[in-house]
Amino acid sequence: MKAVDRSAPLPLYYQLKQILLAEMKRRHLEPGDRFPGDHELCNTYGVSRTVVRQALSELEAAGVIERINGRGTFVAQPKTAEGLAQSLTGLYEDVTARGAELYSEVRQLEVVPADDQVAEALQIEVGAPVIALDRLRFVNGLPWALTITHIPYELAPGLVEEDMTQQSLYALLEGKYGVQLKHGRRTIDATTADAALARDLRIRRGAPVLVLSSTSYGMNDRPVEVFVAYHRGDRSRFEVVLTRSPLPMSNPLVVVTD
Repeated sequence: MKAVDRSAPLPLYYQLKQILLAEMKRRHLEPGDRFPGDHELCNTYGVSRTVVRQALSELEAAGVIERINGRGTFVAQPKTAEGLAQSLTGLYEDVTARGAELYSEVRQLEVVPADDQVAEALQIEVGAPVIALDRLRFVNGLPWALTITHIPYELAPGLVEEDMTQQSLYALLEGKYGVQLKHGRRTIDATTADAALARDLRIRRGAPVLVLSSTSYGMNDRPVEVFVAYHRGDRSRFEVVLTRSPLPMSNPLVVVTD
């Protein structure tokens, strides 16, 4: 298909989307290559701007292209599949295991009093000292996630003196401070970037963001670490490997709706 067929039962935007996907493959377009804009596509394929916008919106939602205000439309970088939702690993371990390079811009690493939310998550008293670690994480030079972590100060008092730009927090806790991680609980939510987060992650305001919230537990089943990580929706996806057991589920799927 090289042109939309107005007599076909398929919607015009769907036909255009398939044409554009085929053109990308034929022209061997790579991530970062410029993609035709709205006006060019309207003229080339003789369709309305509404049809073009719908086709491009679906390609953008699928992570095929990205539209940058003031610059144009480009072929998107492929999303990196992350196993953070299925195993007790950190982003450093997950990224390096895939052969990529992770660098962290440490924005905060200090001892602060636990607020109500952090105290409840860590099962400690409000005002108890905790280590706050705020990092903007880069994968292969691109901003990937903003991660805010809290750890009880008594577990790793020397952590505030560590260089956290290029090392695994979990490996450091286990190897240097003897904090053994046993299990964890993680949830994934979808939201959109506000102005500050958009600026940090270099995405447009209102762009999709995946929010990963996690609590890790030690050998005594007490919380040892909590974090919230805001991942770029156009760069990340989370993979979960599922197996079926003949026994009833001990931890059924929970769906939360507003």
